[in-house]
Amino acid sequence: MEQDDPAEALTELRERRLGALELLQAAAGSGLAAYAVWALLLQPGFRRVPLRLQVPYVGASARQVEHVLSLLRGRPGKTVDLGSGDGRIVLAAHRCGLRPAVGYELNPWLVALARLHAWRAGCAGSVCYRRKDLWKVSLRDCRNVSVFLAPSVLPLLEDKLRTELPAGARVVSGRFPLPTWQPVAVVGEGLDRVWAYDVPEEAGEAVSSRIPIQAAPGPSSAPVPGGLFLRPAEC
Repeated sequence: MEQDDPAEALTELRERRLGALELLQAAAGSGLAAYAVWALLLQPGFRRVPLRLQVPYVGASARQVEHVLSLLRGRPGKTVDLGSGDGRIVLAAHRCGLRPAVGYELNPWLVALARLHAWRAGCAGSVCYRRKDLWKVSLRDCRNVSVFLAPSVLPLLEDKLRTELPAGARVVSGRFPLPTWQPVAVVGEGLDRVWAYDVPEEAGEAVSSRIPIQAAPGPSSAPVPGGLFLRPAEC
């Protein structure tokens, strides 16, 4: 019996179209690989968190980071990112002069990645990433808060922010707005949009009414009640 020519067999394999069963097997294999990555790298931080409070990790885009900084730039006090992921917002905040800058993230792999990014940027001793459940973090000493969370947990987050944040603190929410709070500024479009909220100094009086923000409207700006516009700017 003649042996098959390896070159001819390879050519046939390349030219053959996959059947329905083979496509199903390939898809199943890809899904299994994706689940393996999730189970090993992303899931550990969620195992002790109730299902309704779990938020899948999706890194902020460069534009989203830029918009967050445009709403926090120049503000004094501690800046925190709740669910800081790979730490890019915390690192950018530190570079922009928002100090101290702290990130809270439950997933140990993401905390390690954030610390690696900080080390590579020469800021390892300047920024802080803590492996901690954001729902157990005290916000009583925080003046600036960044959040990129799923809509399902934002009502609960509102309660936490309302209870713990000091007067004059600012919250910046990315991708999705807080459901009942009134924003003082909005920047960006689509998924890059971010909303800023100020904790009142007194009942019924917003911080923005005491500290006016002046900025020219631009193509990526959006109006909010009171006629306020903001546009991103570089640090």
